[in-house]
Formats: sequence, structure tokens, C-alpha cells
Amino acid sequence: MSKRYSTYLFLGAPGSGKGTQGVTLGSLPTFFHCACGDVFRRLDVRTPLGQTFLSHSSRGELVPDEITIQLWRESIDAAVSAGRFKPDIDRLLLDGIPRNVRQAQLMDEIIDVKRVFHLSCPDREKVVARLKKRALKDNRLDDANEEVIRRRLLAYETESKPLLDHYGDSLITHIDATQPPVKVLRDILDLVVREDSASAA
Repeated sequence: MSKRYSTYLFLGAPGSGKGTQGVTLGSLPTFFHCACGDVFRRLDVRTPLGQTFLSHSSRGELVPDEITIQLWRESIDAAVSAGRFKPDIDRLLLDGIPRNVRQAQLMDEIIDVKRVFHLSCPDREKVVARLKKRALKDNRLDDANEEVIRRRLLAYETESKPLLDHYGDSLITHIDATQPPVKVLRDILDLVVREDSASAA
């Protein structure tokens, strides 16, 4: 592929609202939202790649980064073929991928990252409370377990947070994720509109 996809990344700890913002922004014209979790949920396990994914996940093993990126790329290619994602006019919104620096390196030749929105929530107790509330609301009782939540937060700190260094300060916008979701969305849209206006000038 000669041209990389124009991309916005959402980065933040579990419970910071990445999915909420991605889905909302993805409903607007010229944006296409792709959440890594959705890619895996839609996976056809009858394919060779699906079988490989299943063999790792069923044993409780981490799926190798190369396979994760291959699955993601197939999902994006399918969205292009179906006309759901139009790379010539749409901006790609990613949440949950890349999950670590190795995945980011594998994706560098595919995506042109215009901006990383870091949904920052330094008060971890607020995040824990938000995740518990969400788990009960969505009837995901396993996710309401505080030990599970803190394990996920630790995994984010060690695996995903280093992505901030990978992309560098010039690409990162820190947004207070403890604000109401509509204010977070306004902060994101304000920046997108400003950058669109600057590039059009």
C-alpha cells in the first residue's frame, strides 16, 4: 500500500472513555472507528488466521503482536472493500490498538498518526470506581472484581503507556478524562477542527 491511512489514536487506561469517544466520533461523517475488541469479536475462527488466534487465546496466552496486527489489517481491508471505510476522505480512529510499542512499530508503515489523544485520569481510584460501575451496568461481573481491575491498570502502565514516548510530545494531546464525556468530546473536536483549518489554509 503506497499511502498510509490518516489516523487518530485514543490512548488511556481502562475506564478512561476511549471506546465512548471513539464510537461517538466515529458516528460523524469522515471518521471511521475501529476498536481492537470489535475486530476480535467479529473474527471468523474457521480461517487459518482465526485458528491461530484461537489456539493462543484458548490457552490463555497472549496473541503474538504480528498476528494481532495481521488480523487488524484484514479487518481494515474488509471495511475498505465493503465501502464502510473510505481512506481518501475518512480519518481512521483507533482504540485499543496499538497496545504496545512493538505493535506500533508494525503499524508505522500502514498508518499516518496525525494526533494521539491521551485520555488522562491520574486519580486511579476514580478509574477503579468507574470500571466497577460500568461492569455492573453491563452485567460484566468479572470486570467488577477490584483485583482484576487493578491488574488491567498495571498492564496498561507497563505495556501501553510507553506508547506516549514512542509517538512523542508533538503528536500527543492530553485531555482530562474525568470531565463529563461531552466535554471530552468537545476538547477533541476543537482540536480536530483547528488542525483541519490550519491544513486547509
